[in-house]
Amino acid sequence: MSHRPAPRPRDYYRRFSSITTRWMDNDVYGHVNNVVYYSWFDTAVNRYLIEAGALDIERGEVVGFVVETQCNYFEPLAFPQTVEAGIRLGHLGRSSVRYEVGLFAQGAPLAAAGGHFVHVYVDRASQRPVELPPALRAALETLRCTE
Repeated sequence: MSHRPAPRPRDYYRRFSSITTRWMDNDVYGHVNNVVYYSWFDTAVNRYLIEAGALDIERGEVVGFVVETQCNYFEPLAFPQTVEAGIRLGHLGRSSVRYEVGLFAQGAPLAAAGGHFVHVYVDRASQRPVELPPALRAALETLRCTE
């Protein structure tokens, strides 16, 4: 028997950003299509890293490759809602990071969806895993929760 995860509350996450839904995000069933949620995970994580000065997407020597992602859906989201994406550090390794992400309808107390997103950081030229640079590691530490 499998255990179905429960939606997390807002205080589970460390940083939030708002994402505007688009008309094209809705599917024929009248809610945001499941593949869009993964795009929002990617957007929330990378927006944070860019704003924290830890990721230079154009000239950085180190880039993050997504190697795993997973999502549980609890409540539907639909255009024209604003989504609030919360992120926190799930695991910090030598060259990898597991982010935990919650997607909330604006102002909602519980996540409409939640899951995780794993980056392995690699050298841009060789595409081989490398140790996390100090600036990236420092930015990631601010996402750590004490539970």
